[in-house]
Formats: sequence, structure tokens, C-alpha cells
Amino acid sequence: MQPLQLSILAFCLVALCQTCQDTESSTTTKDWWETAQFYQIYPRSFKDSDGDGIGDLNGITSTLEYLKDLGVTAAWLSPIFKSPMVDFGYDISDFFDIQPEYGTLDDFRNLIKKANELGLKIILDFVPNHSSDENDWFKKSVKREKGYADYYIWHDGKVNATTGKREPPSNWLQAFRGSAWEWVEERQQYYLHQFAVQQPDLNYRNPDVVAQMKRVLRYWLNEGVAGFRCDAVPVLFEVEPDENGQYPDEAVSGLTDDVDNRNYLKNELIENRAETIDMAYQWRTVMDDHQRIYGGDTRVLLIETYAPPAYTMQFYGNRSVKGAHLPFNFNLITVPASNGVSASSIKTAVDNWLLNMPAGRTANWVIGNHDQRRAASRYGVANTDAMNMLVMSLPGASVTYQGEELGMTDGWISWADTQDPAACNSNQNVYEQFTRDPSRTPFQWTSGNNAGFSTAAKTWLPLASDYKTINVETELAASSSHLKIYKALVEMRKSSKTLQNGSTKYAVLSEDVFVIKRSLSNSPTIIYVANLGSSSVTVDLRELDKTLTSSLILELCSLNSMKAVGASIETKNLELLAGEALIFTSN
Repeated sequence: MQPLQLSILAFCLVALCQTCQDTESSTTTKDWWETAQFYQIYPRSFKDSDGDGIGDLNGITSTLEYLKDLGVTAAWLSPIFKSPMVDFGYDISDFFDIQPEYGTLDDFRNLIKKANELGLKIILDFVPNHSSDENDWFKKSVKREKGYADYYIWHDGKVNATTGKREPPSNWLQAFRGSAWEWVEERQQYYLHQFAVQQPDLNYRNPDVVAQMKRVLRYWLNEGVAGFRCDAVPVLFEVEPDENGQYPDEAVSGLTDDVDNRNYLKNELIENRAETIDMAYQWRTVMDDHQRIYGGDTRVLLIETYAPPAYTMQFYGNRSVKGAHLPFNFNLITVPASNGVSASSIKTAVDNWLLNMPAGRTANWVIGNHDQRRAASRYGVANTDAMNMLVMSLPGASVTYQGEELGMTDGWISWADTQDPAACNSNQNVYEQFTRDPSRTPFQWTSGNNAGFSTAAKTWLPLASDYKTINVETELAASSSHLKIYKALVEMRKSSKTLQNGSTKYAVLSEDVFVIKRSLSNSPTIIYVANLGSSSVTVDLRELDKTLTSSLILELCSLNSMKAVGASIETKNLELLAGEALIFTSN
């Protein structure tokens, strides 16, 4: 076991009430992204402007005032590029154009113009690992046209000594079940696809590919985007062939008996390679060069990384090389927790980021996205406000997936209505284990027809069943709601120097109670506490810090709280209802 792994294990085994603390920031003025509220939009499901049942760019443009009112800093759009939509935009046939059902380049430019007028930034999803098999690059590569022959990962395969039949080069598996290799009769070779068959992997050991993808970045930077979220980066490179030109097989993981499931293998040869880190550094140079040449605010690089801390933290860069501004932190999504979320699992997630992050870097916190079940469904509806408060109370940037501010829950999608290739590649009996459709149901604007998302007779995915009560219109009209609590959180985060620059101390007071103290010289101290359990509990906040005053002022409470905002609350015998979350201040 490596020293880093031992360190992480030690932190996971500490007593429940042990506290962790960092120091306050010496930087009083931070760049815009360091305390930003990023908001992920899944364009297909956000707002339909033309009645075809599919969200689009003009729909997003029409709702930018909503994002401004929320306090969003930057909206990140899942892929909007031209695509056959096998994987709903993550299979790109033209990296330089807009998918027609989403709109046109002019529609995109209108979106950028309106966002700029409102002081909002737009970030695009960059999909570097692969293209669509309908991309001209791939069609030319199949034909071995000059300059494109090695644009993708091609291999002859191997001949089975017993049967004499040609087989894939290795046992590697794709993310959507089955072999990661596909035979092309015309070229008489296999190509690698880490995702769907229609998503061939680009060859980053070809300098022409590297240059082409940088050209993609510069093209959209010139169109006015504020940066990129880079998709599925850890699979960018795979191990090189051996001296005989053969790829080695992956070892079996022992995690599942399902031989078509990617988790059947260890995937050490096709993920988390050192070359990938260097490529992220090169993309950061593209961002910095553009700002240096054209001026304006920092263009940000956000990296999707489901990877161990020792690998993920390298994306930040080092003393000599600048890396990603923010490698996305999925610890709050992936950390193991029995019977749902717990205070100890949250502490483990926070530890694994803050205790491994290089000095001087910025943390970030994510509780949901289009690939995961919605936060309210995973953590429990009662913990909706507690989790939103958590990511706003911790240091650094936070990311909200559309609907988390409302407490939207997963929709149920029948096999007949299933769209996600991860599910479609399975069968009717097991598809719900793999589908990502439940978190992609249309955004809930109103309690009216199609939740105000579309005027179509049928939307591309059915709506979640709770849209009549969980929607923007209803929650804005209510005296208190998840949405209003969320807006108050963002406002507090923007106005509080303590939340922007303060030191962080946190602890588990019981298996269900997590507490954070943010403090800064000459600024009010802020305390977050949440009971994530299913029953009431009484705690003493001074177990976190003996210097806390005997009472605190309640600034914000969850929807299920009976306490009055502005009241003075004793710290010693604080009773918390199940799911209750509170934010206090103390001078």
C-alpha cells in the first residue's frame, strides 16, 4: 500500500468527534471562479422554445434571468454540438457546429450576448476522448486517407490459435457494456471505443489530433465562452502496445461476475495514464494564451475525473506547470455510505479532498450531475436543504445540477421510454441498474402542462411525477421553499468574507450530525450543522470548538425546521429534527 493510501485510511478510522481544520486564506481578492456558483444545464431537458419536446438554446436564453436571480456565476451546458444523438451529444459529428434540434450558431451567439448583458458566463462541455462514427474525421480514417489514417486507435486484432478466427486485440470493455473493440470490414481492422460503438476513441499519440482538439477549444473561445468542462478525461490515453504490437489484457477485478460490465476488469491499462495529466496542462496553456492575447476574465478549465486522489490532484498542476483550475470533486457522490448519506461519510469525502489538495489550490463541491441519480433521491428528500447548505458552506466553488435548487427527484422511466444507451444495451429486466434517464427528465418550471417545459404533445422523456408541487412557480410563490433557501444561501456566500476566505473546521458530532465552522479575523464566524439521520438528536456544538459562545444567531434553516430565523439559540443543548440543517453566525 502506498503512503498516500495509508494516509487516507488513517483519516477514515478516526474517532467520530475528531475535528479537522485548515487556515484562513491570505488572499482577500479571489478570481471569479474561485468562489463561483456553477450551474449545470442539460440542454435537452431545460427549456423547449419551439414545441418539439426537446430543450434548446433559445429556451435557455429565455430563462437566463432565472439563473441571474438564483445568483449563478456561470452556466455549464452539456454538449450542444452536431451529433446523431446516440449518447445525446457526447457523440459529436461536427465539433464546430450546433446540433440542429438545439438551434444554430446565431442562436448560440444570441445566448452569449444575453448572458454577457446579465453578467453571466457560459461554459461548454468539451468532449476530447472520442467523436461520433459519423464525424468526417472517422470516415476519412476508415478509408486511410492521408492525414487521417491514425486519427483513431486501430488494430488488426489477433487470431485465436484454436479456432483460427480473428478476435479483438484485448479483453477491454466499454462503459456501456461489452467489448471496447469494433471490427470495420472496409478497413479490415478493429477500432477502440471506451463508450458506445458509435463513439470511436481519438488517438492522442498523433500530434495532428492534439492540434485539432486545441483548434476546437480556440474556436469556441473566440465565440465568447468563459471556459470548458472536459468530459471523461481519465480515459484519454491507454497503454501503448508491446514490442510485438499487441495490447495486454486487463486483470479481472473480482467486483462482479457480469463479464460484460466494465467493472469486471481492473481497467488499469485504459484509465488514469500519466500522459493524460500532461494533456490537461496543454489545454490550460490554451486557456491562458487566449486571455493573454484577447484580455478579459480568466477562461477556466474544469476536468471531469472519477479517479483516486493521488491521480486527481495532479490535474491541479505543480510549482512549475499550471493545470486545471478545478478538477471536479465527486467525493460527495461516490463516497460509500450505508443506508444513504451519513455524517461520517461526508467527513470522509471532505477529508479526501481537503487533506490531499495541493497548497494554494481551490476546492469544489458537487452533489449531482446528468450521470447520477438526483441528489434529493440519493441523499433523501428530507436532506435536500442540508446538502445544498453543505456545498455552500465549504470553501471554494460549488456546482449545482439543474433542479437541485428545487429539490427535484428522479422520474421513473419505463423500458419503452428508455433513451440512455447505458440502459438500452442491457435488457428490460435489469435496465434500471444502468439508466441515467431518471435524472434527465425535463426541468419543472410550473405546475401546468408539461411543467412549463414544452408545449409539445410528448416530451423527449416523461416528466417526474412530482412536478405539480416541485417547480419554480410554486416555490417562488411559497413563503418558504427549497428554492428560496437556495437563493438565500447563494446570497450569503457572495456577501460573506468568511465563506470566501475563512478557515474551515469540521467534525462529526454523532453518526448523523455533521458540523462546520468557518472563521476569519474581523468577520462573523459561520456555523453549519445538519442532522442527516431519521430521528431527532441533541448535540453540543462546543464539541467542535470549546471557544464557541453559549448562544448563536440563526441565519438560515432548512424547510423542515421549526426554529425562527434571527433567534438566539443555545449551543450546548441543540435539538435537531431529522433532516434539519441550520446556519448560525457568531461575532
